[in-house]
Amino acid sequence: MRVPVLQEADLIVGKTFSLTERFSLESRAEVFNLTNTPPFNDPNGSFGAPGFGSITSAGNPRDFEFALKLHF
Repeated sequence: MRVPVLQEADLIVGKTFSLTERFSLESRAEVFNLTNTPPFNDPNGSFGAPGFGSITSAGNPRDFEFALKLHF
């Protein structure tokens, strides 16, 4: 039985800002599954069952994360 291949593209964009000699601020934006390609789960592997070979679920869709971090 063949299973679907997971194809996922992630993107992270970040920048660090120097506030003073001692303090800096890091900002970051992260996107997981940028193209929003559905990550299908494995098909039903019960041979002889009516749903054999059917895919009935998928993984997580696209996720966004934003972060700010203060370094001192």
